Amino acid sequence: MKKVILITGASSGMGKETAKKLIHAGHIVYTVARRIDQMAELKEMGGYPIQMDVTKETEIETVVETIIRQQGRIDVLWNNAGFGLYGSVEDVPLAEARKQFEVNVFGIAAMTQKVVPFMRKAKSGTIINTSSMGGKMYFPMGAWYHASKHAVEGLSDCLRLELKQFNIKVVVLEPGFISTEFGSVLLEGFSKIRKNSAYKEMMDKIEQGTRKAEQGSGSSRPTVISDTIDKIINSNNPKTRYRVGKFAKPMVWMRTYFGDSLFDKIVMSQM
Repeated sequence: MKKVILITGASSGMGKETAKKLIHAGHIVYTVARRIDQMAELKEMGGYPIQMDVTKETEIETVVETIIRQQGRIDVLWNNAGFGLYGSVEDVPLAEARKQFEVNVFGIAAMTQKVVPFMRKAKSGTIINTSSMGGKMYFPMGAWYHASKHAVEGLSDCLRLELKQFNIKVVVLEPGFISTEFGSVLLEGFSKIRKNSAYKEMMDKIEQGTRKAEQGSGSSRPTVISDTIDKIINSNNPKTRYRVGKFAKPMVWMRTYFGDSLFDKIVMSQM
């Protein structure tokens, strides 16, 4: 069945690859991101790219109104926009930390608030929120990123219970290491605070590991995400969580069953 799908953060990586797959499958796919020039290929394929910033409520409202006017409904909302802010709690300016939450958490909330009334009226819909395996575990230098993804987990669980009565499904996507721009954004953040940081040695080791993962087989291809989203969209009863990609399942399993002390030792053994 052809569905009307809205994807945030679709200018690259997981969002863009998935949009291609869904367009090819015959769905009506609206993609939004700040960098509209990077979505030109999606338009050529038959998609509907629109420039939008998830931190700007008026832009969200305009996009949702446009889709409803043109299509009459939104069947699937994939809240995929987000980024990773890395650095020690001591070093990262609080203004940057707030921006992390504005995009990763409040962006999801804003999109949801604008779309849900139409899904509720239709008594149907699926909302997919991109969390991370980092929403279940942690690494040093990632406090603000992990905090934001832990928040996405909690927000999604509450939302799932609230919307069940309206036949709206809420699904959490928990990717592991995926080959996207995430690593380059992480390293760019490091470059801003490294010079005078007391944590430089730890940052150097994390940078080495990140570059190694990007160059080798340390990450899964974005197609593992596009295949998973396709499965969720076509399921009448999707699972509440999908944990996919390199290291996602084993790392979360260790965090769950090893306890704090042992998991801390495993993480710090890599430092």
